[in-house]
Amino acid sequence: MTITSAISELEKKFKDLVFTNKAEIDLHGQNETGLPVAPPDAVLYPQNTSQVSKIIEICNQHECPVTAYGIGSSLEGHHLAIRGGVSLDMSKMNKIMQINDEDMDVIVQPGITRKALNEALKSSGLFFSVDPGADASIGGMAATRASGTTTVKYGTMKENVIALEAVLADGRVIRTGTRARKSSSGYDLTKLLIGSEGTLGVITELTLKLHPLPEKVASAVCSFADIKSAVDSAILIMQSAIPIARIELIDQESVQAFNKVSEKNMRDEPHLFMEFHGSPASVNEQISSVEEIINELGGTEFLWATKTEDRNALWQMRHNAFYSVKSMYPDSDAISTDVCVPISKLSEVIEETVNEIKSSGIPGPILGHVGDGNFHSLLVTKKGNLSEKKTALKLAENMSKRAIAFGGTCTGEHGIGMGKIKFMNHEHGEAWNIMGDIKRTLDPKNILNPGKLFNSN
Repeated sequence: MTITSAISELEKKFKDLVFTNKAEIDLHGQNETGLPVAPPDAVLYPQNTSQVSKIIEICNQHECPVTAYGIGSSLEGHHLAIRGGVSLDMSKMNKIMQINDEDMDVIVQPGITRKALNEALKSSGLFFSVDPGADASIGGMAATRASGTTTVKYGTMKENVIALEAVLADGRVIRTGTRARKSSSGYDLTKLLIGSEGTLGVITELTLKLHPLPEKVASAVCSFADIKSAVDSAILIMQSAIPIARIELIDQESVQAFNKVSEKNMRDEPHLFMEFHGSPASVNEQISSVEEIINELGGTEFLWATKTEDRNALWQMRHNAFYSVKSMYPDSDAISTDVCVPISKLSEVIEETVNEIKSSGIPGPILGHVGDGNFHSLLVTKKGNLSEKKTALKLAENMSKRAIAFGGTCTGEHGIGMGKIKFMNHEHGEAWNIMGDIKRTLDPKNILNPGKLFNSN
């Protein structure tokens, strides 16, 4: 039993779905994280659950690795076939199966992207809230437990996936959960699969919670003399239970990048980007409360983006932060970090992080979803400079250790993949061993995304 024998059988069974040409192989082995290129031996494009089931069944028989692939936007290498085998590209499974307006849910295949989904939902008066920076596939977002700028109000993928269909390592198809909004029936297998990073099963269908489009939306930015004042404002806003929809920290260096790349003229200071959703009365009340807090902590007057196109441009600029910052440093590499801490510890953790980055001598702009204690640093190094890369990796490691020490996590939204396995035992202790037991029970031959989440799985 080998990878070669598995691909041979797959070619006989699914001739039109199997690709072994160099272009396809190379495409599915690339990443934007600086991790080594890891091409699969074959790429398959299934079109339905039955095909996924049979493909995985054959791979299991031949002990051939299977790595699910969304759009390849992972920042921790989840989609990389580091042990070869089959890359299961889910992009052809991109249909909306059912929109249930009255129940405010939708059933989709995993390959549909978040933007395509929301475009299709426009006429229903509903939207899907989770918005990571990339236009990621919904299946990939579920597999990595993604979140984004709206998490502070609407929650992560964990809160917004109601039910799943998935194919297990032996080819069995299971359904987890129902369309009911709550249940006390059995183990919550839906939550188990969300964030499992393709190591327990391949998601083939999702039932998602939808939200009504708010009656009024208003976006605003304001600046502060220092990053601590901006962070403290965000903390106080959250502690005041103001139902703000988005609140993002943008440090001074990130502002400089935005001004250059997006041709803006923002003050050369740390900023908060904010958005308010609700009825006209509730939005006005939220704004009044937030302005009071920000004035108290020395923030500037709000600059408003009220037109849809202006709001979209504002948040697209935030989503493009990685590329904006990187463009400031030609011929560079960048590591995108990701930690999350209890909101009360956020200011202290960011201050320590900023001081350490400053003393390192390499650029490291700070930004993040500060409303839920999640922030990132983009650690920029000269391409090919091994000394700077070593420094950046050490900074990233210290950020994760610091977050855990303060009662937080080594990853708020990027997931574990390959890059953060080293922190799993420190963060979870014996619970990580239980995760390994579950993996071995459901995938005893270790064919599903091997090398992710665990040192040896």
